[in-house]
Amino acid sequence: MSASSLPGRRSVLRGSLAASAALSLPAAIGSAAPAFALSGRPNAGWGVQTGDVTAKSGLVWVRSDRPARMIVETSATESFRNARRWHGPRLGPDTDFTGTTRLHGLPSGEQIHYRVLLADPDDPRRTGEPVTGTFRTASARRRDGVRFLWSGDLAGQGWGINPDLGGYRIYDAMGKLDPDFFLCSGDNIYADGPIAATAALPDGSTWRNITTEEKSKVAETLAEFRGNFRYNLLDENLRRFNAQVPSIIQWDDHEVRNNWYPGERISESDTRYTEKSVDVLAGRARRAFSEYFPVSTLRPGAKEGRVHRVLRQGPLLDVFVLDMRTYRNANSPDGQSVDPQGILGAEQLEWLKRELSRSRAVWKVIAADMPLGLVVPDTTEGKANIEAVAQGDPGAPLGRELQIAELLRFIKHRRITGTVWLTADVHHTSAQHYQPERASFTDFEPFWEFVSGPLNAGAFPASALDGTFGPERVFVKAPTAANVSPAGGYQFFGEVDIDGDSGELTVRLREQDGTVLFTKVLQPGRVGQ
Repeated sequence: MSASSLPGRRSVLRGSLAASAALSLPAAIGSAAPAFALSGRPNAGWGVQTGDVTAKSGLVWVRSDRPARMIVETSATESFRNARRWHGPRLGPDTDFTGTTRLHGLPSGEQIHYRVLLADPDDPRRTGEPVTGTFRTASARRRDGVRFLWSGDLAGQGWGINPDLGGYRIYDAMGKLDPDFFLCSGDNIYADGPIAATAALPDGSTWRNITTEEKSKVAETLAEFRGNFRYNLLDENLRRFNAQVPSIIQWDDHEVRNNWYPGERISESDTRYTEKSVDVLAGRARRAFSEYFPVSTLRPGAKEGRVHRVLRQGPLLDVFVLDMRTYRNANSPDGQSVDPQGILGAEQLEWLKRELSRSRAVWKVIAADMPLGLVVPDTTEGKANIEAVAQGDPGAPLGRELQIAELLRFIKHRRITGTVWLTADVHHTSAQHYQPERASFTDFEPFWEFVSGPLNAGAFPASALDGTFGPERVFVKAPTAANVSPAGGYQFFGEVDIDGDSGELTVRLREQDGTVLFTKVLQPGRVGQ
Protein backbone atom coordinates (compact mmCIF):
# COMPACT_ATOMS: atom_id res chain seq x y z
CA MET A 1 0.00 0.00 0.00
CA SER A 2 1.35 3.41 -0.90
CA ALA A 3 0.75 6.89 0.43
CA SER A 4 -1.02 7.76 -2.81
CA SER A 5 -3.85 5.37 -1.92
CA LEU A 6 -4.85 7.37 1.17
CA PRO A 7 -8.20 8.79 -0.04
CA GLY A 8 -9.71 5.31 -0.33
CA ARG A 9 -8.73 4.13 3.12
CA ARG A 10 -11.46 5.79 5.13
CA SER A 11 -14.53 7.95 4.79
CA VAL A 12 -13.81 10.44 7.56
CA LEU A 13 -15.48 13.83 7.66
CA ARG A 14 -12.84 15.84 9.44
CA GLY A 15 -15.18 18.73 10.07
CA SER A 16 -17.55 16.72 12.23
CA LEU A 17 -14.65 15.06 14.06
CA ALA A 18 -13.08 18.42 14.82
CA ALA A 19 -16.37 19.80 16.07
CA SER A 20 -17.03 16.89 18.40
CA ALA A 21 -13.43 16.74 19.61
CA ALA A 22 -13.59 20.41 20.58
CA LEU A 23 -16.95 20.12 22.34
CA SER A 24 -17.40 22.82 25.03
CA LEU A 25 -13.90 24.27 24.66
CA PRO A 26 -13.56 28.04 24.27
CA ALA A 27 -12.24 29.32 20.95
CA ALA A 28 -9.38 31.29 22.47
CA ILE A 29 -6.50 29.56 24.23
CA GLY A 30 -4.44 31.50 26.74
CA SER A 31 -1.48 30.71 28.94
CA ALA A 32 -3.79 29.16 31.51
CA ALA A 33 -5.75 25.98 30.94
CA PRO A 34 -9.18 26.49 29.35
CA ALA A 35 -12.10 25.85 31.67
CA PHE A 36 -14.94 23.52 30.74
CA ALA A 37 -18.33 25.13 31.16
CA LEU A 38 -20.76 23.12 33.28
CA SER A 39 -24.22 22.64 31.84
CA GLY A 40 -27.32 20.86 33.02
CA ARG A 41 -26.32 17.59 31.38
CA PRO A 42 -23.18 15.40 31.44
CA ASN A 43 -20.47 16.70 29.15
CA ALA A 44 -17.63 14.85 27.33
CA GLY A 45 -15.38 17.82 26.65
CA TRP A 46 -12.18 15.76 26.87
CA GLY A 47 -13.09 13.97 23.64
CA VAL A 48 -13.13 10.28 22.85
CA GLN A 49 -10.49 7.74 21.92
CA THR A 50 -10.27 4.09 20.92
CA GLY A 51 -7.59 1.54 21.66
CA ASP A 52 -6.41 -2.05 21.19
CA VAL A 53 -8.56 -2.47 18.09
CA THR A 54 -8.46 -5.91 16.47
CA ALA A 55 -10.39 -7.52 13.62
CA LYS A 56 -13.46 -8.06 15.81
CA SER A 57 -13.16 -5.78 18.84
CA GLY A 58 -12.04 -2.46 20.25
CA LEU A 59 -12.25 -0.23 23.30
CA VAL A 60 -13.93 3.18 23.42
CA TRP A 61 -12.90 5.72 26.11
CA VAL A 62 -14.53 8.88 27.41
CA ARG A 63 -14.40 11.23 30.41
CA SER A 64 -17.42 12.98 31.87
CA ASP A 65 -17.57 16.21 33.88
CA ARG A 66 -19.84 14.56 36.49
CA PRO A 67 -21.35 11.16 37.38
CA ALA A 68 -22.86 9.62 34.26
CA ARG A 69 -23.67 6.36 32.53
CA MET A 70 -21.60 5.70 29.39
CA ILE A 71 -23.51 4.61 26.29
CA VAL A 72 -21.86 3.86 22.92
CA GLU A 73 -23.65 3.56 19.60
CA THR A 74 -21.93 2.14 16.51
CA SER A 75 -22.89 2.11 12.86
CA ALA A 76 -21.45 1.48 9.41
CA THR A 77 -22.44 5.00 8.38
CA GLU A 78 -22.13 8.52 9.76
CA SER A 79 -25.90 8.83 9.73
CA PHE A 80 -26.01 6.12 12.43
CA ARG A 81 -28.76 4.32 10.63
CA ASN A 82 -29.38 0.88 12.17
CA ALA A 83 -27.11 1.79 15.08
CA ARG A 84 -26.07 -0.83 17.60
CA ARG A 85 -26.08 0.24 21.25
CA TRP A 86 -23.56 -0.72 23.93
CA HIS A 87 -24.16 -0.02 27.60
CA GLY A 88 -20.94 0.97 29.33
CA PRO A 89 -19.96 1.59 32.95
CA ARG A 90 -21.13 4.23 35.35
CA LEU A 91 -18.53 6.99 35.51
CA GLY A 92 -17.72 8.41 38.91
CA PRO A 93 -14.97 9.83 41.10
CA ASP A 94 -13.40 6.40 41.72
CA THR A 95 -12.10 6.48 38.12
CA ASP A 96 -11.86 10.28 37.81
CA PHE A 97 -15.10 10.10 35.77
CA THR A 98 -13.38 8.11 33.01
CA GLY A 99 -14.62 4.86 31.54
CA THR A 100 -14.04 2.34 28.77
CA THR A 101 -16.56 0.23 26.89
CA ARG A 102 -15.54 -2.88 25.00
CA LEU A 103 -17.06 -3.39 21.56
CA HIS A 104 -17.08 -6.97 20.30
CA GLY A 105 -18.41 -8.92 17.35
CA LEU A 106 -17.44 -6.16 14.93
CA PRO A 107 -16.98 -6.77 11.19
CA SER A 108 -13.33 -7.05 10.18
CA GLY A 109 -11.70 -4.57 7.86
CA GLU A 110 -14.57 -2.10 8.09
CA GLN A 111 -14.93 1.54 9.05
CA ILE A 112 -16.82 1.83 12.32
CA HIS A 113 -18.53 5.09 13.24
CA TYR A 114 -19.36 5.56 16.89
CA ARG A 115 -20.85 8.13 19.19
CA VAL A 116 -20.68 8.31 22.94
CA LEU A 117 -23.64 9.49 25.01
CA LEU A 118 -23.38 10.38 28.68
CA ALA A 119 -26.62 9.85 30.53
CA ASP A 120 -27.67 11.19 33.91
CA PRO A 121 -27.48 8.10 36.15
CA ASP A 122 -30.71 9.14 37.91
CA ASP A 123 -32.58 10.01 34.71
CA PRO A 124 -31.37 8.07 31.63
CA ARG A 125 -33.46 10.34 29.38
CA ARG A 126 -31.17 13.27 30.20
CA THR A 127 -28.09 12.86 27.99
CA GLY A 128 -25.36 15.22 27.00
CA GLU A 129 -24.48 16.13 23.44
CA PRO A 130 -23.02 13.03 21.71
CA VAL A 131 -19.33 12.96 20.85
CA THR A 132 -18.42 11.10 17.67
CA GLY A 133 -15.41 9.22 16.40
CA THR A 134 -14.38 6.57 13.91
CA PHE A 135 -11.92 3.72 13.55
CA ARG A 136 -11.18 0.87 11.20
CA THR A 137 -11.04 -2.70 12.43
CA ALA A 138 -8.09 -4.86 11.41
CA SER A 139 -8.69 -6.71 8.20
CA ALA A 140 -8.77 -10.48 7.93
CA ARG A 141 -7.98 -10.04 4.23
CA ARG A 142 -4.30 -9.84 3.42
CA ARG A 143 -4.90 -7.79 0.29
CA ASP A 144 -6.09 -4.80 2.34
CA GLY A 145 -2.62 -4.19 3.77
CA VAL A 146 -1.81 -2.32 7.00
CA ARG A 147 -0.56 1.20 7.65
CA PHE A 148 0.32 2.55 11.09
CA LEU A 149 2.43 5.25 12.76
CA TRP A 150 4.56 5.29 15.88
CA SER A 151 6.36 7.80 18.10
CA GLY A 152 6.62 8.78 21.77
CA ASP A 153 7.63 11.44 24.31
CA LEU A 154 4.97 14.10 24.85
CA ALA A 155 5.26 17.37 26.84
CA GLY A 156 8.77 16.69 28.05
CA GLN A 157 11.51 18.93 29.43
CA GLY A 158 9.00 21.70 30.18
CA TRP A 159 7.84 22.10 26.56
CA GLY A 160 4.07 21.85 26.84
CA ILE A 161 1.10 23.04 24.80
CA ASN A 162 2.24 26.28 23.16
CA PRO A 163 -0.75 28.19 21.70
CA ASP A 164 1.60 30.45 19.72
CA LEU A 165 2.75 27.41 17.71
CA GLY A 166 -0.68 25.87 17.42
CA GLY A 167 -0.23 23.28 20.17
CA TYR A 168 0.78 19.72 19.38
CA ARG A 169 0.89 20.24 15.61
CA ILE A 170 2.47 16.87 14.91
CA TYR A 171 -0.87 15.15 15.53
CA ASP A 172 -2.42 17.09 12.66
CA ALA A 173 0.32 15.87 10.30
CA MET A 174 -0.12 12.28 11.52
CA GLY A 175 -3.89 12.46 11.13
CA LYS A 176 -3.56 13.53 7.49
CA LEU A 177 -1.82 10.21 6.73
CA ASP A 178 -4.98 8.41 7.87
CA PRO A 179 -3.29 5.40 9.52
CA ASP A 180 -5.05 2.27 10.74
CA PHE A 181 -3.63 2.88 14.23
CA PHE A 182 -0.99 4.76 16.19
CA LEU A 183 1.58 3.00 18.39
CA CYS A 184 2.73 5.24 21.24
CA SER A 185 6.07 3.92 22.50
CA GLY A 186 5.88 5.48 25.97
CA ASP A 187 6.50 8.70 27.89
CA ASN A 188 2.90 9.70 27.25
CA ILE A 189 3.30 12.22 30.06
CA TYR A 190 6.21 13.70 32.00
CA ALA A 191 4.98 13.26 35.56
CA ASP A 192 8.39 14.42 36.79
CA GLY A 193 8.46 17.46 34.50
CA PRO A 194 6.52 20.53 35.66
CA ILE A 195 5.20 22.91 33.00
CA ALA A 196 5.87 26.60 33.66
CA ALA A 197 3.99 29.42 31.96
CA THR A 198 7.06 30.56 30.01
CA ALA A 199 10.55 29.44 29.09
CA ALA A 200 13.41 31.36 27.47
CA LEU A 201 14.57 30.24 24.02
CA PRO A 202 18.16 30.56 22.71
CA ASP A 203 17.24 33.30 20.25
CA GLY A 204 15.93 35.49 23.06
CA SER A 205 12.25 34.84 22.37
CA THR A 206 9.85 33.30 24.87
CA TRP A 207 8.13 29.93 24.74
CA ARG A 208 4.63 30.11 26.24
CA ASN A 209 2.78 27.14 27.76
CA ILE A 210 -0.78 26.42 28.72
CA THR A 211 -0.51 25.62 32.41
CA THR A 212 -2.54 23.75 35.03
CA GLU A 213 -2.25 23.30 38.77
CA GLU A 214 -1.41 19.58 38.50
CA LYS A 215 1.44 20.31 36.06
CA SER A 216 3.03 22.94 38.31
CA LYS A 217 5.03 20.35 40.29
CA VAL A 218 6.22 16.75 40.07
CA ALA A 219 3.33 14.28 40.33
CA GLU A 220 3.05 12.44 43.64
CA THR A 221 -0.64 12.06 44.44
CA LEU A 222 -3.16 10.15 42.34
CA ALA A 223 -4.88 13.46 41.56
CA GLU A 224 -1.61 14.90 40.25
CA PHE A 225 -0.95 11.89 38.02
CA ARG A 226 -4.49 12.11 36.67
CA GLY A 227 -3.95 15.82 36.01
CA ASN A 228 -0.87 15.03 33.92
CA PHE A 229 -2.93 12.86 31.59
CA ARG A 230 -5.71 15.45 31.41
CA TYR A 231 -3.17 18.14 30.52
CA ASN A 232 -2.41 16.62 27.13
CA LEU A 233 -6.13 16.37 26.33
CA LEU A 234 -6.36 20.16 26.47
CA ASP A 235 -4.76 20.10 23.02
CA GLU A 236 -7.29 20.22 20.18
CA ASN A 237 -4.95 18.49 17.71
CA LEU A 238 -4.61 15.48 20.03
CA ARG A 239 -8.35 15.25 20.73
CA ARG A 240 -9.10 15.40 17.01
CA PHE A 241 -6.48 12.71 16.31
CA ASN A 242 -7.88 10.50 19.09
CA ALA A 243 -11.33 10.70 17.52
CA GLN A 244 -9.97 9.52 14.17
CA VAL A 245 -7.15 7.06 14.89
CA PRO A 246 -7.12 4.17 17.41
CA SER A 247 -4.01 3.75 19.54
CA ILE A 248 -1.85 1.03 21.00
CA ILE A 249 -0.31 2.50 24.14
CA GLN A 250 2.70 1.41 26.17
CA TRP A 251 4.52 3.16 28.98
CA ASP A 252 8.11 3.99 29.93
CA ASP A 253 9.74 5.95 32.74
CA HIS A 254 8.22 9.43 32.63
CA GLU A 255 4.74 8.15 33.40
CA VAL A 256 6.26 7.86 36.89
CA ARG A 257 9.74 9.39 37.23
CA ASN A 258 12.90 9.67 35.14
CA ASN A 259 14.77 6.34 34.87
CA TRP A 260 12.68 4.62 37.59
CA TYR A 261 12.91 0.93 38.50
CA PRO A 262 11.01 -1.23 41.00
CA GLY A 263 12.16 -0.89 44.60
CA GLU A 264 13.90 2.44 44.02
CA ARG A 265 14.05 5.00 46.82
CA ILE A 266 14.30 8.68 45.99
CA SER A 267 17.19 10.45 47.66
CA GLU A 268 16.44 12.72 50.60
CA SER A 269 18.33 15.43 48.74
CA ASP A 270 15.58 15.53 46.07
CA THR A 271 13.26 17.89 47.89
CA ARG A 272 10.75 17.93 45.04
CA TYR A 273 9.37 14.65 46.38
CA THR A 274 7.82 14.10 49.79
CA GLU A 275 6.90 10.53 48.78
CA LYS A 276 10.23 8.70 48.49
CA SER A 277 8.99 5.24 47.49
CA VAL A 278 8.99 4.86 43.71
CA ASP A 279 6.80 1.78 44.08
CA VAL A 280 4.10 3.92 45.67
CA LEU A 281 4.41 6.50 42.90
CA ALA A 282 4.35 3.78 40.23
CA GLY A 283 1.16 2.31 41.69
CA ARG A 284 -0.59 5.66 41.49
CA ALA A 285 0.76 6.31 38.00
CA ARG A 286 -0.36 2.87 36.79
CA ARG A 287 -3.87 3.50 38.06
CA ALA A 288 -4.08 6.87 36.29
CA PHE A 289 -2.61 5.30 33.14
CA SER A 290 -5.31 2.61 33.18
CA GLU A 291 -8.01 5.26 33.65
CA TYR A 292 -6.90 7.55 30.84
CA PHE A 293 -6.08 5.03 28.09
CA PRO A 294 -8.17 2.23 26.58
CA VAL A 295 -5.79 -0.69 27.20
CA SER A 296 -7.43 -4.11 27.04
CA THR A 297 -5.23 -5.79 29.66
CA LEU A 298 -5.73 -3.00 32.21
CA ARG A 299 -9.52 -2.76 32.09
CA PRO A 300 -11.43 -3.47 35.31
CA GLY A 301 -11.93 -7.22 35.47
CA ALA A 302 -9.26 -8.00 32.88
CA LYS A 303 -7.39 -11.17 33.80
CA GLU A 304 -3.89 -10.06 32.87
CA GLY A 305 -3.72 -6.65 34.56
CA ARG A 306 -0.51 -5.80 32.73
CA VAL A 307 0.89 -3.48 30.06
CA HIS A 308 2.66 -6.11 27.89
CA ARG A 309 0.36 -7.78 25.38
CA VAL A 310 0.09 -8.84 21.74
CA LEU A 311 -2.34 -7.15 19.32
CA ARG A 312 -3.12 -9.21 16.24
CA GLN A 313 -3.78 -7.08 13.17
CA GLY A 314 -4.70 -9.73 10.62
CA PRO A 315 -2.53 -12.07 8.53
CA LEU A 316 0.16 -9.46 7.87
CA LEU A 317 0.95 -8.14 11.34
CA ASP A 318 1.17 -8.93 15.04
CA VAL A 319 2.30 -6.18 17.43
CA PHE A 320 4.14 -7.33 20.57
CA VAL A 321 3.93 -4.54 23.16
CA LEU A 322 6.71 -4.78 25.74
CA ASP A 323 6.91 -3.38 29.27
CA MET A 324 10.56 -2.59 30.00
CA ARG A 325 9.75 -0.90 33.33
CA THR A 326 7.66 -3.08 35.60
CA TYR A 327 9.89 -6.16 35.73
CA ARG A 328 13.39 -4.72 35.28
CA ASN A 329 16.19 -5.01 37.79
CA ALA A 330 17.79 -1.98 39.40
CA ASN A 331 19.80 0.36 37.20
CA SER A 332 23.51 -0.31 37.72
CA PRO A 333 26.78 -0.24 35.72
CA ASP A 334 25.24 -3.39 34.17
CA GLY A 335 28.44 -5.36 33.86
CA GLN A 336 27.31 -8.59 35.53
CA SER A 337 27.94 -11.89 33.72
CA VAL A 338 24.69 -13.46 35.00
CA ASP A 339 21.40 -11.57 34.84
CA PRO A 340 18.22 -13.69 34.77
CA GLN A 341 15.90 -10.75 35.54
CA GLY A 342 17.24 -8.26 33.01
CA ILE A 343 15.04 -5.52 31.62
CA LEU A 344 12.02 -7.70 30.82
CA GLY A 345 11.90 -10.07 33.77
CA ALA A 346 11.95 -13.83 33.33
CA GLU A 347 8.16 -14.21 33.03
CA GLN A 348 7.74 -11.55 30.34
CA LEU A 349 10.67 -12.99 28.37
CA GLU A 350 9.05 -16.42 28.35
CA TRP A 351 5.74 -14.84 27.34
CA LEU A 352 7.42 -13.08 24.43
CA LYS A 353 9.14 -16.25 23.24
CA ARG A 354 5.87 -18.17 23.44
CA GLU A 355 3.84 -15.54 21.57
CA LEU A 356 6.47 -15.09 18.85
CA SER A 357 6.47 -18.86 18.31
CA ARG A 358 2.67 -18.88 18.01
CA SER A 359 2.52 -15.98 15.58
CA ARG A 360 1.61 -16.77 11.99
CA ALA A 361 1.70 -13.15 10.87
CA VAL A 362 4.06 -12.19 8.06
CA TRP A 363 5.52 -9.38 10.18
CA LYS A 364 6.12 -9.34 13.92
CA VAL A 365 6.68 -5.82 15.21
CA ILE A 366 8.32 -5.78 18.63
CA ALA A 367 7.29 -2.50 20.25
CA ALA A 368 10.05 -1.68 22.74
CA ASP A 369 9.90 1.39 24.94
CA MET A 370 13.73 1.50 24.98
CA PRO A 371 16.32 0.86 22.24
CA LEU A 372 18.62 -2.17 22.12
CA GLY A 373 21.98 -0.97 20.82
CA LEU A 374 21.89 2.72 21.78
CA VAL A 375 23.63 3.57 25.03
CA VAL A 376 21.23 5.35 27.39
CA PRO A 377 23.00 6.29 30.65
CA ASP A 378 21.32 6.95 33.99
CA THR A 379 23.05 9.76 35.84
CA THR A 380 20.15 10.34 38.25
CA GLU A 381 21.42 11.61 41.61
CA GLY A 382 25.02 11.52 40.37
CA LYS A 383 25.21 7.78 39.72
CA ALA A 384 26.95 6.36 36.63
CA ASN A 385 24.42 3.66 35.79
CA ILE A 386 22.80 2.24 32.66
CA GLU A 387 19.16 2.95 31.90
CA ALA A 388 18.46 0.81 28.80
CA VAL A 389 20.09 -2.42 27.50
CA ALA A 390 23.46 -1.46 26.00
CA GLN A 391 26.13 -0.45 28.50
CA GLY A 392 28.82 0.87 26.13
CA ASP A 393 31.08 -2.21 26.20
CA PRO A 394 31.25 -3.61 22.62
CA GLY A 395 32.36 -7.03 23.83
CA ALA A 396 30.36 -10.12 24.79
CA PRO A 397 26.89 -9.60 26.30
CA LEU A 398 26.82 -8.43 29.91
CA GLY A 399 24.02 -7.36 32.23
CA ARG A 400 20.71 -6.77 30.48
CA GLU A 401 22.30 -7.62 27.13
CA LEU A 402 22.32 -11.27 28.23
CA GLN A 403 18.52 -11.41 28.16
CA ILE A 404 18.36 -9.80 24.71
CA ALA A 405 21.02 -12.23 23.46
CA GLU A 406 18.87 -15.11 24.71
CA LEU A 407 15.85 -13.73 22.86
CA LEU A 408 17.75 -13.14 19.61
CA ARG A 409 19.20 -16.64 19.77
CA PHE A 410 15.70 -18.05 20.33
CA ILE A 411 14.31 -16.16 17.31
CA LYS A 412 17.10 -17.55 15.11
CA HIS A 413 16.89 -21.17 16.21
CA ARG A 414 13.08 -21.24 16.06
CA ARG A 415 13.32 -19.79 12.54
CA ILE A 416 10.99 -16.92 13.38
CA THR A 417 11.02 -14.49 10.47
CA GLY A 418 9.75 -10.95 10.02
CA THR A 419 10.79 -9.40 13.34
CA VAL A 420 11.20 -5.61 13.33
CA TRP A 421 11.96 -3.51 16.42
CA LEU A 422 10.31 -0.09 16.87
CA THR A 423 11.13 2.29 19.71
CA ALA A 424 11.34 5.93 20.82
CA ASP A 425 12.79 7.29 24.12
CA VAL A 426 16.01 8.95 22.91
CA HIS A 427 14.43 12.07 21.35
CA HIS A 428 15.86 11.76 17.86
CA THR A 429 15.13 9.56 14.86
CA SER A 430 17.38 6.87 13.39
CA ALA A 431 17.59 3.48 11.69
CA GLN A 432 19.98 0.74 12.89
CA HIS A 433 20.76 -2.53 11.12
CA TYR A 434 22.05 -5.32 13.39
CA GLN A 435 24.38 -7.81 11.72
CA PRO A 436 26.23 -10.77 13.35
CA GLU A 437 29.28 -10.24 11.11
CA ARG A 438 29.85 -6.92 12.88
CA ALA A 439 28.96 -8.17 16.37
CA SER A 440 30.68 -9.68 19.38
CA PHE A 441 27.64 -11.90 19.96
CA THR A 442 26.91 -13.64 16.66
CA ASP A 443 24.20 -16.25 17.27
CA PHE A 444 21.30 -14.28 15.74
CA GLU A 445 19.82 -13.33 12.39
CA PRO A 446 20.14 -9.75 11.10
CA PHE A 447 17.32 -7.39 11.98
CA TRP A 448 16.34 -3.71 11.91
CA GLU A 449 15.56 -1.27 14.71
CA PHE A 450 13.86 2.04 13.92
CA VAL A 451 13.69 4.97 16.34
CA SER A 452 11.33 7.94 16.29
CA GLY A 453 10.15 10.77 18.55
CA PRO A 454 9.76 13.06 20.27
CA LEU A 455 6.17 14.11 19.62
CA ASN A 456 6.47 17.34 21.62
CA ALA A 457 9.51 17.41 23.89
CA GLY A 458 13.14 18.43 23.97
CA ALA A 459 15.31 16.95 21.20
CA PHE A 460 18.76 15.54 22.00
CA PRO A 461 21.95 14.53 20.16
CA ALA A 462 22.30 11.01 18.79
CA SER A 463 23.11 8.31 21.33
CA ALA A 464 26.32 6.32 21.12
CA LEU A 465 26.18 2.81 19.64
CA ASP A 466 27.24 -0.36 21.47
CA GLY A 467 28.87 -2.98 19.21
CA THR A 468 27.76 -6.11 21.09
CA PHE A 469 24.99 -6.90 18.56
CA GLY A 470 26.72 -5.24 15.61
CA PRO A 471 24.51 -2.21 14.92
CA GLU A 472 25.22 0.06 12.00
CA ARG A 473 23.46 3.41 12.05
CA VAL A 474 22.18 3.77 8.50
CA PHE A 475 20.32 7.02 9.12
CA VAL A 476 20.06 9.57 11.91
CA LYS A 477 18.67 13.06 12.34
CA ALA A 478 19.36 14.72 15.68
CA PRO A 479 20.43 18.14 16.93
CA THR A 480 23.95 18.85 18.10
CA ALA A 481 22.71 20.66 21.21
CA ALA A 482 20.72 19.18 24.10
CA ASN A 483 17.05 19.93 24.80
CA VAL A 484 16.17 21.75 21.60
CA SER A 485 12.58 22.95 21.96
CA PRO A 486 9.84 21.93 19.50
CA ALA A 487 10.11 25.47 18.10
CA GLY A 488 13.58 24.47 16.88
CA GLY A 489 12.31 21.39 15.03
CA TYR A 490 13.59 17.83 15.50
CA GLN A 491 10.14 16.40 16.29
CA PHE A 492 9.56 13.06 14.57
CA PHE A 493 7.21 10.16 13.93
CA GLY A 494 7.54 6.96 11.93
CA GLU A 495 5.27 5.19 9.46
CA VAL A 496 5.02 1.48 8.66
CA ASP A 497 3.20 0.48 5.47
CA ILE A 498 2.70 -3.23 4.69
CA ASP A 499 1.60 -3.96 1.14
CA GLY A 500 -1.17 -6.53 0.89
CA ASP A 501 -0.04 -8.02 -2.43
CA SER A 502 3.72 -8.30 -2.05
CA GLY A 503 3.91 -8.35 1.74
CA GLU A 504 6.68 -5.72 1.59
CA LEU A 505 7.09 -3.63 4.73
CA THR A 506 8.10 -0.02 4.12
CA VAL A 507 9.34 2.16 6.98
CA ARG A 508 9.36 5.93 6.58
CA LEU A 509 10.89 8.21 9.18
CA ARG A 510 9.10 11.56 9.07
CA GLU A 511 9.49 15.06 10.45
CA GLN A 512 6.84 16.96 12.37
CA ASP A 513 5.17 18.26 9.21
CA GLY A 514 5.13 14.83 7.57
CA THR A 515 8.21 15.28 5.38
CA VAL A 516 9.87 11.92 4.66
CA LEU A 517 13.49 11.79 5.83
CA PHE A 518 14.37 8.14 5.26
CA THR A 519 12.74 5.12 3.63
CA LYS A 520 13.56 1.44 3.95
CA VAL A 521 11.74 -1.42 2.21
CA LEU A 522 11.95 -4.88 3.80
CA GLN A 523 11.02 -8.12 2.05
CA PRO A 524 8.85 -10.73 3.80
CA GLY A 525 10.49 -13.95 4.97
CA ARG A 526 13.98 -12.80 4.07
CA VAL A 527 16.88 -12.57 6.51
CA GLY A 528 20.03 -10.53 6.16
CA GLN A 529 18.33 -7.63 4.39
